[in-house]
Amino acid sequence: MNNKEFEAVFKLPAKKRYEYFIKKIADYEEVWGLYDNGWAVTTDLNGNLLLPFWPRREFAEACAIEDWKNYKSKAMDLTEFIDEFLPRIKEDSIKPSIFFNNEDSAVLDIDPLIQDIETDLENY
Repeated sequence: MNNKEFEAVFKLPAKKRYEYFIKKIADYEEVWGLYDNGWAVTTDLNGNLLLPFWPRREFAEACAIEDWKNYKSKAMDLTEFIDEFLPRIKEDSIKPSIFFNNEDSAVLDIDPLIQDIETDLENY
């Protein structure tokens, strides 16, 4: 990915970044997070835990700043993400924060996220 594409995608509105996320993780069959003795988490304005995910390593690394400066990008297999990881964080009442860009992200429940991923995979 060149810098121009990176910058253009990183600046898209959260809804468009979410759509990009769904397509890219289906293409590459992996999801990226930030990890340092545990996954990077944040909170929303109500104090609810959010766990951010990105479609590519470069986007995750661009968010490894401030509180996350010691975190490293880490990939997860898409099947593991859908079948194991998302159900586990749902049990812990953690919501996914999709494609954070150091300003905002798409935050949604686990079930619609899984449905969107599976719908995109079926279209392949």
